Amino acid sequence: MQEAISKSEIEQLVRSIVQQSLQIAVEEFVRRNDQRAKELSLIERVIRVEEELKALREIEAARFEAMEKRFEALQREMHTRFEALQREMNARFEAADKRFEALQREMNARFESLEKRLGFTQWLIGIGFTAVMAMIGIFRYLK
Repeated sequence: MQEAISKSEIEQLVRSIVQQSLQIAVEEFVRRNDQRAKELSLIERVIRVEEELKALREIEAARFEAMEKRFEALQREMHTRFEALQREMNARFEAADKRFEALQREMNARFESLEKRLGFTQWLIGIGFTAVMAMIGIFRYLK
């Protein structure tokens, strides 16, 4: 009976040792795999974040290029508008110059005609004054 007890005790002892070592091995395996799973999860998250950052950089680069194209188009449009405004202002200045020159010629013509009339009037007054003085002189001399 001692052998049977000892066998059963040995079996129980072996079972308990095996169970403990299995339990420890399983716990160690689970802990390692848990750490690996966490590490893999972190690595996966880092990879996702890097991919999203790369996508954001590409989006920002595309937006920047689009804004640059819009700015260049706006500059071209402003340049064409400025040139059109410049041409319009030059045309207006030329028209104003032509009107001013025409007005100047018209004023010169008026002044010349006024000068002719005043010259005629001046001669007429001079001749009239001379005639009156001559008459006065003749009437005084005859008396």
